[in-house]
Amino acid sequence: MNPKIENDRREYMHAGLSRRDLDSDPIAQFDHWLQEAMSADVRDATAMSLATVSASGQPSLRTVLLKFYDAGGFVFYTNLESRKAKEMAQNPKVALLFHWREFDRQVIITGNAVKVSAGESLKYFLTRPRESRVGAWVSAQSSVISSRALLEQKFEEMKRKFAGGEIPLPSFWGGYRVEPSTIEFWQGRVNRLHDRFMYFRQSDKSWLIERLAP
Repeated sequence: MNPKIENDRREYMHAGLSRRDLDSDPIAQFDHWLQEAMSADVRDATAMSLATVSASGQPSLRTVLLKFYDAGGFVFYTNLESRKAKEMAQNPKVALLFHWREFDRQVIITGNAVKVSAGESLKYFLTRPRESRVGAWVSAQSSVISSRALLEQKFEEMKRKFAGGEIPLPSFWGGYRVEPSTIEFWQGRVNRLHDRFMYFRQSDKSWLIERLAP
């Protein structure tokens, strides 16, 4: 049963994006767009798709949450034994995609993923709700499991284990910082003549800005 999707489209009617609108610093430009999305109560505004590639060249994709960003890059946290972590260990080149549909905007980032320090991971880990910290101990992420019941049983076991005490940072859990080499800002426009600007990181750490054809 295939729905007729070939005519499922709409025009992108938001204001355009011009060179004079852009900050010379892509992180500042990203901050401006993210703050607009959050101020408008866009749901999951910090959600980003993370693309990695296996040793055999097979891409994989999933959604993670941005937890910190600055001039050094974009930080997220995960199980260090997950599929994504194993692929980043083999090939640190990754891509990120933010999509804010309400504004007809995308931000596409390419760069290298590097682990953050244990201290930085611990600092963030302690801000998570208690049961989320318990959950980090429970799942051998990306591994095959026989049933959800076993997962929930282990969660209850770990809750009892840590009852009344501090929950330590698992050795297999931590963060990655994506150090950007390119950052593209995409603004949807009518007639599919979208505005696209790419920031390219130069050898002196400055940024070159180019307009791209839609």
